[in-house]
Amino acid sequence: MQKLRKKNNKEIISQHKKLSIQFSLDGFSFCVKDIPTNEILVVTEYVFKESLNTPNLLLDKIVEAFETDKDLQADFEKVTAIHRNKLSTIVPDALFDEQHIKSYLNYTIQTLSSDLVVFDDLKIEAKNVYIPYVNINNYLFQNFGEFEYKHHSTLFIEEILDRKEEFNTNSLFVNVSYSNVDVIIIKDSEFSLYNSFSYNTKEDFIYYILFCVEQLEMDINEFTLYFSGNIIHEFDIYKIAYDYIKNIEFLTPNHDFFKKSEFFFDHSLYTLVS
Repeated sequence: MQKLRKKNNKEIISQHKKLSIQFSLDGFSFCVKDIPTNEILVVTEYVFKESLNTPNLLLDKIVEAFETDKDLQADFEKVTAIHRNKLSTIVPDALFDEQHIKSYLNYTIQTLSSDLVVFDDLKIEAKNVYIPYVNINNYLFQNFGEFEYKHHSTLFIEEILDRKEEFNTNSLFVNVSYSNVDVIIIKDSEFSLYNSFSYNTKEDFIYYILFCVEQLEMDINEFTLYFSGNIIHEFDIYKIAYDYIKNIEFLTPNHDFFKKSEFFFDHSLYTLVS
């Protein structure tokens, strides 16, 4: 498990802290902010050598980090957990019935009778229905008491919608992690698509992006692709994307915390630190 960390020297004087922690089977990361100023104090990412097979193994890694990482042992006034997985689907409000919430996921994944299924409200008159990692929620509750939790795609979608006026009328947003990509498409200034895919090769990576573009019958010369997350110009996945799509930019974050960072890019951990 590799640990990447960047710290603000002001961290020692902050008395009112917020912790955001994002976890997936690939790894987990956390961000500590000063509540009065919303200034980032610490960002740490734990990257696993291989993707884990179960949430129980993930919990073992998180417990280890909480027992050894002093930044996680501070007093926090607010805690937010971000569940990053592919166990989600978006349901329009007009079709949503909470009494049948589990049925919406049955179209895309196999659910168990013991699964807890919850939802986040979205600003597009829809619900994001998903399965959280209950074992990790329980562990966080033991440590902090009440806390907020959301699906990572909720935060990605909401951030893009909040900034929609900054982007072109037709825009594609791809948030990249070590083995997954999240895709949002804004077409004719309207939210049109969200999906998430796993990839192993650069060919997988571009296939899924172009697949989404094809589904909405978009011309690759008439939209801008905005990347965020674990990607830079030098990566093979960027180079293959540029073979097909020339209008590519990186999402500009609302902070400059990662400037001159040894480990992170300006647009790293976009859903965590925004």
